Amino acid sequence: MEGIERPVSELVSADRWIRWTTTGAVLVLAAIAAVVSFRHMRELALAHGEDALAAALIPLAVDGTIVAASMSLLRASRHGSRGGLLPWALLIISSLASIGANVAVAEPTMIARLIAGWPSLALIGAYEMLMCQVRQTSSDAAPSRSRKDDGRWNDETRPVPSRDESASRQSLEGERALQRTAWEWASTMAGENGALPTGQVIARQFERSPRWGRLVKKAGRAGELG
Repeated sequence: MEGIERPVSELVSADRWIRWTTTGAVLVLAAIAAVVSFRHMRELALAHGEDALAAALIPLAVDGTIVAASMSLLRASRHGSRGGLLPWALLIISSLASIGANVAVAEPTMIARLIAGWPSLALIGAYEMLMCQVRQTSSDAAPSRSRKDDGRWNDETRPVPSRDESASRQSLEGERALQRTAWEWASTMAGENGALPTGQVIARQFERSPRWGRLVKKAGRAGELG
């Protein structure tokens, strides 16, 4: 039993350490990008006729949009989704505004513009890597189990799930239950000709993304949702 539990425990611990290290790096990059972008956007706003108050608030509005969109996408990633169109659009537009302001106030040379735009570019790349790790953790949350030769679960050699694994498994079970409920609703809403609601209609009913609605419809038709 110890020979099986130890590798699993070490793997979970290493994955957690990697994710927290990446999270720390993203937070540091976010702080750097926020300070640099604030100074550059404030300078740009002042140069184009805004007063001191507006010049200070405009960068906060841009950075606030980036934070809100990032948190929405991070939550979606924890559930194995890439998020909807709106948070991605807001994140991209706000990031481009931040990069554009950084480049606009830089000296008119390639090196100066690259230096000015690098903090925002680095933050975008690091954040996407963090979300990839979160999505991977969600997809691998179901713990592997050992079987006896007769096909039954072997309780003596089953790895003990950690707190993170148990929470992830409960989240996945809750998500599956919601998908079953959505499929049952879609089945009851089928027309006389058997036509089901579109994935977008299903998603809107349960306040999820259109992609989620299409996946529910596909899984239900394949008999995966009972």
